[in-house]
Amino acid sequence: MDTTSLNPVTQLYCTTHPSMGTEYSLYLYAPSREEAAAIAKPVFEEVDRVDALLSNYRPDSEISRINHEAFEHEVTTDPETFRFLTTCMAWSKRSRGAFDVSVGKLMKVWKFFGASGALPSPEELAAARVDVGWENIRLDPEQRTVRFLAAGIELDPGGIGKGYAVDRAVRVLRARGVPAALLSAGSSTIYALGAPSGEAGWKVRVPSPYPEGGAISTVILRDTSLSTANLSEKNFVHEGQFYGAIMNPQSLQPVRGVLQVTVISPSATDSDALSNALFVSAPEDRASLLGEQDCALVLREPRSDVAPQFEAIRWPSEVTQPSLAELPTTKEKEKL
Repeated sequence: MDTTSLNPVTQLYCTTHPSMGTEYSLYLYAPSREEAAAIAKPVFEEVDRVDALLSNYRPDSEISRINHEAFEHEVTTDPETFRFLTTCMAWSKRSRGAFDVSVGKLMKVWKFFGASGALPSPEELAAARVDVGWENIRLDPEQRTVRFLAAGIELDPGGIGKGYAVDRAVRVLRARGVPAALLSAGSSTIYALGAPSGEAGWKVRVPSPYPEGGAISTVILRDTSLSTANLSEKNFVHEGQFYGAIMNPQSLQPVRGVLQVTVISPSATDSDALSNALFVSAPEDRASLLGEQDCALVLREPRSDVAPQFEAIRWPSEVTQPSLAELPTTKEKEKL
């Protein structure tokens, strides 16, 4: 990213903050590092507030309370959490279950909850089948209540939560009158607010899913978001087979055949959910999931001597296909 001065009295600063299991980075122009930090403080406080509300890793969060109580009785929740869950359910319906916020128990069966994963037994998978399914969640908008129809249902907002936090944090930036900023949630979800002076937007590189693979595309973003779903964060290798942490709720198995999905959308909440939904969806269903202003880049898993293939849906820039020389071996995959 270009770190030259915006004008003689302002400079580009980057402030970071750990939250939601990753590191948030805020790039903005300010006269001093102290002023940049002062602007960043309420932004990161908003991210932490969302984490305290929606994290299924925190036993005192509202999501955890719903997980513990919603099968026993209807749970009345706060307006924000109810709106968030309504959005989750809308994405589940739109994607026909490819995006499913009810995969909490499935993530635990595959040992991806707080760990890097391990192969479950057939008995564990069979038991999990009745514990997964967005259709087993009932929302009552009049009473603002949540009810589970199956005892093992657990909400896991991991496929949409960071995007929602980014959207909320950008609202703070707009309220403070910040004209240009780039907010990144561990590079998996990014929002570009405005543009640096004299530029069309913020230059954002889409990385290869492979270590040291470089960028596969560079896009210019302005008042829009970009989210990337891939298998680099949590994964394991068992008997030569690579397993990643993005699950197919219908098969109860990690998705195979896809390496990475990147989505550009006006809403960070939507781009986060869409990147995960497209990762799971059948190829013929992907284009129909995108809104009019959305675009996507899907990188498919290579076959033996064939380099990875990509599917670009209204993608706004050129794509560099990773070469076979960049592909990791099984031993290298174990280190991903």
